[in-house]
Order: sequence, then structure tokens, then C-alpha cells
Amino acid sequence: MNIQDVVDFSQAKTEPERYKPDQAKILKGDPEQVVYNHYNSPCGQLNAGVWEGAVGQWLVNFTEHEYCEIVQGVSVLRDSDGNSKTVRAGDRFVIPAGFRGTWEVLETCRKIYVAFEQKA
Repeated sequence: MNIQDVVDFSQAKTEPERYKPDQAKILKGDPEQVVYNHYNSPCGQLNAGVWEGAVGQWLVNFTEHEYCEIVQGVSVLRDSDGNSKTVRAGDRFVIPAGFRGTWEVLETCRKIYVAFEQKA
């Protein structure tokens, strides 16, 4: 390994991956999403990149532990009991594996993420 193996997000030429949640999971809006997955570890358990989401709300079920840093926009996370947390530009947090609820984008949102998914 050498310095060329360091992944600089600002220099990465990662192709965008565009998608929407499964239609059955969409609760509001047309939440198109784009992910730039800049790094995948050789073991396949860790990845990191940039995610963007359009206004809308959908069901989520996190199987991975995910560190998030919101760099643009506003979203609301709600757990399955209805408790909520509003996150906006500048907020940093971890969503533990096993979290179930909804993600609602109120203003187009962009986040930096690092996700770890433990192998069974």
C-alpha cells in the first residue's frame, strides 16, 4: 500500500448509482437517491461515500452500523415507536444496526457515510 491507495473523496471519479426505495417502502414523495460509494474494503464489510436524497419519506431497516455527517439539507429520522430526531447540515451521528423506522427528507439532503456490516 502507498499514498495512491488513499481515497480522497474530492478527487474520486466514482460513477453515481441512482435508485429509489422499493415502492412498497415509500410513504411520501418521490425520494430519488444517488450514492457515490467511494470505498469498499477488501473484506466487503466496510464502505464509505456520499449519499444524496430527494424530498420524500420511506421505511428503513439498517442491517449495518452507519456513521453519518449531514453536509446539506434537513431530514427526520423516526424510530418504530414514533420518536423522532431532526438532522441537518453539520450534524454527525451513528445509526446502529437493527434500527427500524423511517427516513424523511424535508430539504434535499446530502451526507457523508461510513458503514460497517458485520458478517453473520
